[in-house]
Amino acid sequence: MFSNILGKKKDASSDKNLIEKVSKMNLTDMRLFVNNKNEITEEGLIEVLNRLIDKNEKTSKRYIEADDMDSKIKKSFDLLINIASNKKITVVAVEKIQEFIEVYSEIIRGFDEKNKQIYGSKLKEALEKAIGNIEGISEFKRKMNLLGE
Repeated sequence: MFSNILGKKKDASSDKNLIEKVSKMNLTDMRLFVNNKNEITEEGLIEVLNRLIDKNEKTSKRYIEADDMDSKIKKSFDLLINIASNKKITVVAVEKIQEFIEVYSEIIRGFDEKNKQIYGSKLKEALEKAIGNIEGISEFKRKMNLLGE
């Protein structure tokens, strides 16, 4: 019943294709992918978040580093906010958003101080919105199941 909300995986071959596809994307491509309502899936959101959070196997660096240009950091934060407001959000994606905020807390704080921005609070609000979306989706599914029985 709640497999979509929990973000359970479906097919291993499509996962490999999705991982390969996302690994070749830059920030603009990832934003377009997330905003494409026909193409994006729950797994796609999670894979984009994994790309932002996990260290690159070849370089041992994360997607965002403290010495990156401000525009790249800002676009990454905006991408996270877009993902948090996506209707296909899952519990796994919410956990990844929380992990992003924890992993990049120093970069977020530094960016906000340097550029007089408020991304620290924007990202926390986006996380709260994502949790609210999950609650709304689960309530809707519960009502649909009651009507269906």
